[in-house]
Amino acid sequence: MASKVPRVKLSNGQSIPILGLGTWGSPPGEVAQAVKDAIDIGYRHIDCAHVYQNEHEVGEGVNAKIKEGVVKREDIFVTSKLWNTFHRPDLVEGACRATLKNLGLDYLDLYLIHWPMAYKEGDALFPTDENGKTAYSDVDFVDTWKAMEKLVGLGLTKGVGISNFNSKQVERVLQVAKIKPVVNQIECHPYLAQVKLSPFCAQRGLVVTAYSPLGSPNRPWAKPDDPQLMEDPKIVSIAKKYKKTPAQILIRYQIQRGHVVIPKSVNKARIQSNFEVFDFELTEDDIKLITTFDCNGRLVPITSSDNSPYYPFKAAF
Repeated sequence: MASKVPRVKLSNGQSIPILGLGTWGSPPGEVAQAVKDAIDIGYRHIDCAHVYQNEHEVGEGVNAKIKEGVVKREDIFVTSKLWNTFHRPDLVEGACRATLKNLGLDYLDLYLIHWPMAYKEGDALFPTDENGKTAYSDVDFVDTWKAMEKLVGLGLTKGVGISNFNSKQVERVLQVAKIKPVVNQIECHPYLAQVKLSPFCAQRGLVVTAYSPLGSPNRPWAKPDDPQLMEDPKIVSIAKKYKKTPAQILIRYQIQRGHVVIPKSVNKARIQSNFEVFDFELTEDDIKLITTFDCNGRLVPITSSDNSPYYPFKAAF
């Protein structure tokens, strides 16, 4: 079954479906079914990561659909990410192989450095020092990048990229890269529209993948009085105009900016609804209006790491 999702060409010749299923924070035990539902609906791009601790479920869902003959492996674009405790160059290949083992796959389509800062190596995903603060490793991400490039030659991943890197960090990777990063996956939604970082990446041949496009309503640290993007009256009124849901407007907003977008859900009706974004277009005025909501409203600031020299969110963009 061919999927009707448009694809975006990456600088290495690969193409990535512009809409994918995100799996961050999805409840354990529900991810495999969500992936199966998504593939049945027509999704061909699944985004996962070691730190989400559900890659085995993602793999279960993907492999079930391959076995049923709904899709072939090459029809599905699978992205995963190198966690912060594996930045040391000698650990990168093993981390990638562990992800592949969890997924039950022979290769990834895209493997990203999840964050620019490195954590202390070991079994803890969020290691701490004796004061309970984040424990870092002094690995520089440009050295991690060189190890990432080797994975392509080994056939473990087709493409490599970065995530949560600011403009200066993107530039530093490009200066050393023999294989260029094809994607920078960043938080992006109307409250954090990335009006500088997005064109900066595009000019350098990196495609932006937008995570938390719906404002990450289920993020564990949300406070009761935090603004809810999907309830924003201005978004709601645009949704009414198009007879669409606020989520569909927010997803369409990213697509029309040329961003790959990975909304997350385990609810079949919502996974279906999030997919129904190819039968309408926002006007340029709508897009301009939505972009004016930008207030640098970062929802995933990972402030526990803001004392790392590689913390990305102190730069202008």
